[in-house]
Amino acid sequence: MRQTAGKMLALSIVIPVYRSEEILPVLVETIYDEMQKAKLEDAFELLLVNDCSPDHSWSVICTLADRFSFVKGISLRRNFGQHNATMAGLNHASGEIVVVMDDDLQHPPGAIAEMIETLSNGYDVCYTHYLNRQHALWKKAGSCVNNWVAKRLLNKPQDIYLSSFKALRKEVVDEVIKYDGPYAYVDGLILDVTGAITSIEIEHQPRLTGEGNYNFRRSLSLWFKMATSFSILPLRLASYVGFSLAALSLVMIGVVLTQKILHPEVAAGWASLMATVLLIGGVQILCIGMIGEYLGRTYLKINGKPQFVIGARTANPGQEDNHQDE
Repeated sequence: MRQTAGKMLALSIVIPVYRSEEILPVLVETIYDEMQKAKLEDAFELLLVNDCSPDHSWSVICTLADRFSFVKGISLRRNFGQHNATMAGLNHASGEIVVVMDDDLQHPPGAIAEMIETLSNGYDVCYTHYLNRQHALWKKAGSCVNNWVAKRLLNKPQDIYLSSFKALRKEVVDEVIKYDGPYAYVDGLILDVTGAITSIEIEHQPRLTGEGNYNFRRSLSLWFKMATSFSILPLRLASYVGFSLAALSLVMIGVVLTQKILHPEVAAGWASLMATVLLIGGVQILCIGMIGEYLGRTYLKINGKPQFVIGARTANPGQEDNHQDE
């Protein structure tokens, strides 16, 4: 175990917070109750990362930090997104095991002890698999697509669901936080670090109050992070499509010339010509856009676009951030 502020810590729990002012008190008390059952009440910290929530979440976090010594709050200067907020928490986690979970109590804190026990079997990371997902149908469908894409882009194991509720060894966290780019995708970084990954099944709970913060636009943005930050497969596909269209164009040129020679009276078809031009033009624009996505991310990385910027803390949450804390 590591020692932080004179106390040996076995566990750090990192929770990005957004629009959860009503849930936070219940969440903290529930986690504390579970830590008491696991005999960890004196050996854990709870890092609540306020992702510039527009409600009073930060005020609630400050109140909870005054009430509970294990609560440590970090507030970001603007909304950086769930994965970047998670990275901010990971940069300040001190426990030998780090658990990442959501702030809506859909992830049962009672599963933390089982996740820790599972890691003791020689695994580096333990994900969770939901038995009864309490999400909208479109989100479930999106997760299936994301799972399929992650398997091919990131070589994700077939039986692992990339849940936001997971437990990691500190050695893995130390490698993950070496990434300082502005477009963090935590699961992609984990898969780059280790293959010793397993999962456990849990009951997915209904959200305590309000609605989820992920919409279709944010889900699509997350997919682009995964696709363009950890794989060149989209560029390779663009090359394959371009090569295939070039080959098809040569074949069609041969067909058109043959038709003209054999049947000189047949007029060239305007409709087929326009369809071909539009198809090739559309694919070209798609490929250029894909290349632009990569170049844009590279440009922002080179120019030092921050992964996160910390605006306030309730206390010193542990190790100092060495590249984004401004």
